[in-house]
Amino acid sequence: MALIRSARPFDAFRALADRRGRPGDKLIGSLAEARAGTRDDPEVWAPAVASRIGLPAAAALGPASYYADLSAPHGDRHVRVCTATACFAAGGGGHLAEVERELGVTAHTASPRGEVSVQTVRCLGYCYAGPAALDGDTPCTGATLPAQLAGREPRRAPEIPAADDTGDPVLLGGVLSGEPAWRVWPRAVTAGTPEEVHREVAASGLRGRGGAGFRVAAKWEAAGRAPGTVVVANGDEGDPGSYADRLLMEADPGRVVEGLALACFACGADRGFVLVRSEYPAASARMREAVRLAYADGHLGPSVHGTDTSLDIHVVEGAGSYVAGEETALIAGLEGGRGCARPRPPYPTEHGLWNAPTVVNNVETLAAVPWIVRRGGRAYAQRGTPDEAGTKLVCLSERFARPGCYEVELGTPVRRLVTELGGGLKDGAGLTVLQVGGPLGGFLAADALDVPLSEAGLSAGGAALGHAGLVAFDERVAPEDVMRHVWEFAAAESCGACSPCRVGSRRGLAWASAGAPPEHEWERLSRLLAEASLCAFGRRIPPAVHSLARACGGRLAGWGP
Repeated sequence: MALIRSARPFDAFRALADRRGRPGDKLIGSLAEARAGTRDDPEVWAPAVASRIGLPAAAALGPASYYADLSAPHGDRHVRVCTATACFAAGGGGHLAEVERELGVTAHTASPRGEVSVQTVRCLGYCYAGPAALDGDTPCTGATLPAQLAGREPRRAPEIPAADDTGDPVLLGGVLSGEPAWRVWPRAVTAGTPEEVHREVAASGLRGRGGAGFRVAAKWEAAGRAPGTVVVANGDEGDPGSYADRLLMEADPGRVVEGLALACFACGADRGFVLVRSEYPAASARMREAVRLAYADGHLGPSVHGTDTSLDIHVVEGAGSYVAGEETALIAGLEGGRGCARPRPPYPTEHGLWNAPTVVNNVETLAAVPWIVRRGGRAYAQRGTPDEAGTKLVCLSERFARPGCYEVELGTPVRRLVTELGGGLKDGAGLTVLQVGGPLGGFLAADALDVPLSEAGLSAGGAALGHAGLVAFDERVAPEDVMRHVWEFAAAESCGACSPCRVGSRRGLAWASAGAPPEHEWERLSRLLAEASLCAFGRRIPPAVHSLARACGGRLAGWGP
């Protein structure tokens, strides 16, 4: 029986936007400008934004009420306080209440006259120095965070500690030794071919570093070099505990743009986008400057380096949503819609951004491409494990004695990361559980760290590689509080596009707040989430909960598999 190619879906918003010149491209930015400095609900100001760019009010109200940055009130001084996993582990989450007392404003409100507003966010990329906040675009971190925001202590925001454990870094060469970017692209575009770039990446065995682990060359091939193909660098690093993409975008942005250019070349794309999350204002500025310099140096634009290749790259800023990092939700956001996951098939490589074939690669993934093309795919494939090649940036949280971002080969024992690179926990504290790969990645007990850092190894231990952020919990945080934190994240960040995840995450949070689920109820709900959720967000909730229950022994009765 012949396979039926998936039909192009009809999307009313896309159809209307097509007729009106796709003004949705400008919608999120226009909404962000309108939101700045107003305490009013989106119903007051969003319809006027839509009207100015030729869209109905509903087109603006959808994203304005969905994205956290747009729905939260903004005073003259807007403070975003991180309540994500690493900042929660740093002090049990008590910093938020202290900030509210210092500023006289509760979260998600503004002061009566609009002088100050407070918004909670889930990860600012300061997991190595938390708890953290952004006062406007100015970061503050550490145990004295409330006093810093009150002006009684100097503001503190240390640079990301970074180190190489491989002896020959793929990703940190520019960060650690100033190795220049743009050493590969000029030759590739003038003397090489797209097929050569694709062939080296295929030989390398490089897999996506954003969490799914899909083979990069296979994704590029799926787009088929079709006319109009688009490549997107996904810098929406939302996994609490990870700040590797932030490091690369801030400290070596040229390498990220060069990797994106090589991916566009291999895929036959003449357009590329870089999506940077709004919680990373410094990264956004550095990426924009890197793109500007790339145009000035002739790396981008029409007739790149005198060839027939034309390439334009644009930097776009997100608006605050974890699920919007999922590739179909990301594409919806780039089009100006709510960042909700879409059913697949069709896959983005068939019908993605404005129905064009679209390849979405994570920032860390693209940053490895110049090394692979320069040194050869076989050289990269010799690193890591036979089934999972290459190196990985691993981020260690604030609880470690030596927190920071380390480049390691895949297959490195997790115990070595914790005890040797991380130096164990601060002040000799005992590790109770280790979260690996983000809030829905999974947990390992202190006596279960003898597993390799690989997707296969971690999966066998009940965790997941994800972005490879390691968040340590010590005895100061009770397992019950960790469980409630997991469910708070799930309930807050579910995009709501499917009822199993939308309703199930709220029900799980109610049970966690009450202490435990009713007998057999979690067993039924976990099956529903795993089998019927639209995207990996809902499907990952049961494994994460089960792994935490296993790691904590009998402390979390009722949550086991």
